[in-house]
Amino acid sequence: QVQLVESGGALVQPGGSLRLSCAASGFTLAEYAMAWLRQVPGKERGGVSCISSRDFSTYYSDSVKGRFTISRDNGKNMVYLQMNSLKTEDTAVYYCATGNDDLCVHGVLSPFTTWGQGTQVTVSS
Repeated sequence: QVQLVESGGALVQPGGSLRLSCAASGFTLAEYAMAWLRQVPGKERGGVSCISSRDFSTYYSDSVKGRFTISRDNGKNMVYLQMNSLKTEDTAVYYCATGNDDLCVHGVLSPFTTWGQGTQVTVSS
């Protein structure tokens, strides 16, 4: 069955960096666009970034553009999110998710499917 296991979340000070990892199993990673979503308690889950399967093109939400970088390694079945210049408003549970290229290239991330428990990122001084 499909499994996505997120890791790398931590408590970090504003301005700091973190690298999130997503280990994928139970499906062929290369066939799917992959995304990172995040959720704050009491709010809807929101899209952060995605990377296509076809040509590794990327999309970033305006709130993270220039600070976050998404990448994938199909050979290792891994997806990553490098987060720099972290802000307090980046505090959330971050989820890895599967989807398709058409959604990704148009920046429509809400239909992506999450499968794991997420990883907590807390940005605080």
